[in-house]
Amino acid sequence: MRHINFALTLLTAAVLTACGGSETGNQDLKTKFSSQVSFGDSLADVGTYNVGTVKTLGGGKFTINGDNTAKNPALNGKNWTEYMAAQFGLPAPCPAQTGLDGDASKGFSVPVVNNNACLGYAQGGARVTNPVGPGNKLTGSAIGQLTVPIASQVANHLARNGGKFKGDEVVLMIGGGNDALAMMGELSAYATAEGNKFFAGNLTAQLAAGATNPATAAQAIGGAILAESQRTGSTQETIVGAAVQAAATQPGNQMVGQQAVYGPMVAKALAAAKIEGAKAGAAYVTAQGPKMIAAMGVAGDEMAALAKTQVVGKGANYVVVNNLPDLGHAPASKKEGVPQALVIAMVDKFNAQLKAGVAGEAKILYVDLWAISNDQITNPAPYGLSETGKAACGDNALGHTSLACNGSNTIAGDVSRYMFADDVHPTPFENSLIAKYVAEQMIVKGWL
Repeated sequence: MRHINFALTLLTAAVLTACGGSETGNQDLKTKFSSQVSFGDSLADVGTYNVGTVKTLGGGKFTINGDNTAKNPALNGKNWTEYMAAQFGLPAPCPAQTGLDGDASKGFSVPVVNNNACLGYAQGGARVTNPVGPGNKLTGSAIGQLTVPIASQVANHLARNGGKFKGDEVVLMIGGGNDALAMMGELSAYATAEGNKFFAGNLTAQLAAGATNPATAAQAIGGAILAESQRTGSTQETIVGAAVQAAATQPGNQMVGQQAVYGPMVAKALAAAKIEGAKAGAAYVTAQGPKMIAAMGVAGDEMAALAKTQVVGKGANYVVVNNLPDLGHAPASKKEGVPQALVIAMVDKFNAQLKAGVAGEAKILYVDLWAISNDQITNPAPYGLSETGKAACGDNALGHTSLACNGSNTIAGDVSRYMFADDVHPTPFENSLIAKYVAEQMIVKGWL
């Protein structure tokens, strides 16, 4: 059976000949894989969370979801593992597990179902070995992503299949990004908490200053702020409202209840809190940055060991291990307050350890997604990319995540050839470029 190999158009006739054809245009696959098994994170997730409210919202994968080909042929909702399966002439991949473990009142509590016929184990939020990744309920997320780590994904597959791989399947692996995002989340949470603490203190002092007894007033205002901030569903606006109400009831302080009086105080407190939060974040980076980089190195080592001992070591002969793409220059890392240099160093450390860890193993193909994504960001035109600096998805019911992004909530204009769906995840078009690059590397390796 003949299959069209979309990566072949990128290669020379000499490479095509090496693929098993004696003439240019012979597009038979050199290796016939029996199945495709994928382990990883949101970049390879084919629908773990396509249930409950997420499904109702038209989401389910971390890209521009849904078939929007009527708008543009590139908007087909696919990620790179789906393109790869088509390339191999295999059925479309399906999620090995589905469900959500979040807030039931919001439709985010959906029983976990193990789909034994499906081999797409990758899950959004999954880390290499740590079970608590971004979006997991233990991080405070209402969505309650399952975030089964990659190590457990592999173990689950082995448990289903007699403790071994067959040897004629192709295994796709990608991960490490959520290890970085989890640590960056901790940094952000610390800086935000310190900024909020300063905001509360600064606003309290200003609101209490005009009272007959400022000390007593400050005590009452501080208590109101604390009580409201601990209430489920509280916002900055409701906290400010509680503080102003408490302040205005203090003797001699009624005027502070007028917006013209308290408004400038709030603005001043916010500006000062932003500065203090940034200082706290910078101090955190100085103290914890080296440890964060080292932790990414450990994650890279773990990923390499997993591929070698638990995948190749258990019988797999064709294992594609992708490194981390250039997260340091993704839109998320260019936002104000994000320590971009630290993100770059963390990604570099993970990739270096991963590469060293799998070096010399003939059954592993190490694919340098960092190099190709970095070139795409800095030199987009040859790849057909129209935008690499901003996200295609607008805000949606889940915030700004592409998990709920679809053709109805992208930003205005033609986004079909944007690189990024949200601030981190690729669009279907970028996913097609990833798949082409992986296939090209498989050809060079002699596997296609």
